[in-house]
Amino acid sequence: MITVFGYPLRSPSPFARRVLLAALSTLLMVLDHRGHYLDRLRSTTMVIIRPIYAVAGLPAGVIEAVGDFFTTSRTLRHEVATLRDETRELKARQLSYDALQAENERLRQRLASAARVATRLMAADLIEVAAEPYARKIVVARGSRQGIFVGQPAIDAHGVLGQVTQVAADVSRVTLITDPGHAIPVLNNRSGLRAIVFGTGDPDILQVRYQTASADIKPGDLLVTSGLGGTFPPGYPVGVVHKIIHDPNEAFLDIHVRPAAKLNHGKRAILIWPTRAPLSAPNPPAHGPARK
Repeated sequence: MITVFGYPLRSPSPFARRVLLAALSTLLMVLDHRGHYLDRLRSTTMVIIRPIYAVAGLPAGVIEAVGDFFTTSRTLRHEVATLRDETRELKARQLSYDALQAENERLRQRLASAARVATRLMAADLIEVAAEPYARKIVVARGSRQGIFVGQPAIDAHGVLGQVTQVAADVSRVTLITDPGHAIPVLNNRSGLRAIVFGTGDPDILQVRYQTASADIKPGDLLVTSGLGGTFPPGYPVGVVHKIIHDPNEAFLDIHVRPAAKLNHGKRAILIWPTRAPLSAPNPPAHGPARK
């Protein structure tokens, strides 16, 4: 308790203190608003407090700067990784483009070659299909009178059908490439691998034989006539590799090929004359259709 001149003074109650402080605050605000009496005090206080604020805010600024640094570093690393991925993708696309360009060039060369060696074409209607279960033969309405000869290639709009194996005056028999007794030399259009495609008796499957596991051949490869043997001009589609079976117990791969020609569809074949082939056959027998 405080005493003044021997008289005790009681300290004001908490409520009275609050009222007194509120009154003083209100008085100071009114005086400052009307006369700006506190401007000098305010300026002096800001000069004193500003360094304290700067020091107090320094850790936060450092933390923010460090955070920005690591954020920027992470962003840059992510961008670098993205650019590397895009570079790899572009390189892969370039390799694919180069391979496609090389394949297109080979196709153009072979098509040009095919155009040079097949100077004459003749359409022939299909009039008969062999009835044997595994024989793949057809009879067409063209014969020796039209210049057809044994060994003459037959194609359709999609690829190689087969070759003429018997000729009569006005009809000829064509053995299809799927016949079990038929074989045709081919070239892998992608890799340049030479091979022989054999008929299987199945109208939808051809077979490449005698290729080891190291052979450069894979599903999707286009096989075209190689021109070897002289029967078929080079560059005509024979089939597309469909499936490759590698049995470790076997010396060679089992390679299945789907024919390019529509062997079970269509009513017409196209007979072609390679430039080195004769334009007419030897005198054929004058009787009717070739016997099966």
